[in-house]
Amino acid sequence: MTDVRAFRALRYDLDRVELSNVIVPPYDVVQPDERAGFYDRDPHNAIRFELERDVADDASTDYAQVAQALAQWRDSGVLVCDDAPALYVMSQRFQAPSGAWLERTGFFSELGLAAYSEGKVLPHERTLAGPKADRLRLLSAARANLSSVFLLYEDRSQELEPLLEAAIRNHPLATARDDAGVEYQLAALRGEQAERVSRFLAGRPTVIADGHHRYETALAYRDGQRAAGRGLDDPSASTLAFLANAYAEGSLLLAIHRVIRKVPAPTDALWDERLPGWDRTRVEMGDGSDIAALIDEHLAPLRGRPCFAADDGSGALRIFSRSESLGDRLMVSILEEEVIGSVFGLDAEAIADGAVTFKKRPEHAAREVRTGDGTVALYLNPVEPDDVFRVSAQGEVMPQKSTFFYPKVPTGLVFRLHEDAGR
Repeated sequence: MTDVRAFRALRYDLDRVELSNVIVPPYDVVQPDERAGFYDRDPHNAIRFELERDVADDASTDYAQVAQALAQWRDSGVLVCDDAPALYVMSQRFQAPSGAWLERTGFFSELGLAAYSEGKVLPHERTLAGPKADRLRLLSAARANLSSVFLLYEDRSQELEPLLEAAIRNHPLATARDDAGVEYQLAALRGEQAERVSRFLAGRPTVIADGHHRYETALAYRDGQRAAGRGLDDPSASTLAFLANAYAEGSLLLAIHRVIRKVPAPTDALWDERLPGWDRTRVEMGDGSDIAALIDEHLAPLRGRPCFAADDGSGALRIFSRSESLGDRLMVSILEEEVIGSVFGLDAEAIADGAVTFKKRPEHAAREVRTGDGTVALYLNPVEPDDVFRVSAQGEVMPQKSTFFYPKVPTGLVFRLHEDAGR
């Protein structure tokens, strides 16, 4: 069902650049105050393909400078197109929040675009019009896929793992390390081995983990090219994707925690009144610096049941749970309705207006409460890969900020030029 193909990547010439100095996180992860640092790190840093140096210039740019940089860097030999098509295997060795070292291995490919209604590539969250309009300007100017969509596939028996690991061992291309300490290896997978991967994915749908805006932008660009008379085999009918097994050990799916910003923290009596049927226990905590360990100790064992933890900065962590199984329900949905809605009185409009902030690290949520930027932090267990596939297969989407896939897929290891997309 998923159409993945080998392609001729445009890559940095490693005799001209140090790869660690030119890769960059996805554009929507880079903070405004980080942009200048990437710009200054290396004159060929891939940030120049993603973002303006100054946030104030984002709205007015037509990204003509991106097309110019692509042409100049190719002419100078900084970027070189590979002679033969391949799937590009990438491993990421990283330290999880628990302190354990993990490794995720997947691959970059050319991905045939398909509307969500076709059931081949499925979303799990909604998108916004603004980011898609921005990425469409970029794609139209560059005529290249400069960053990838991140997709998950289901391979519970680890059928593809030996192929990908062998490529890393036998056909290495590059190594790099980013600012977060993630170590990258890039390798080529060609010929029959690449075809085996393509055949495996051809029988399975995939779910977008990150990059919904990029994927929908690519669809819009394809449709525009078709309206202009381009054929079905035009390069615009495909995009660049990174695919990884959702059930591999290194595919880390983390929770995104919530912080209530303005509504006062409830008393124990108010919690009990507004959450009938929930059990509440109290765990002593200090300044919040040990919150990750407390979640692992007290909340993680309750996975599979409705549960969450609340921290109002008073030195006590309240653990709420119910005895029944979650079943097909999502705790993020329960939290939004029964806690954020019923306890704090905040609806979807209030959340969208900033009444709730979202934190990927629990210690950041704890700090926001203790600095007065929030009143209560609500901590969650992560959703499961099964939840993502089930919700997507049902044609539904998850509530805002339900999933955090870690680590992110960087920009700069491979690019896909439309003019060189021939196989």
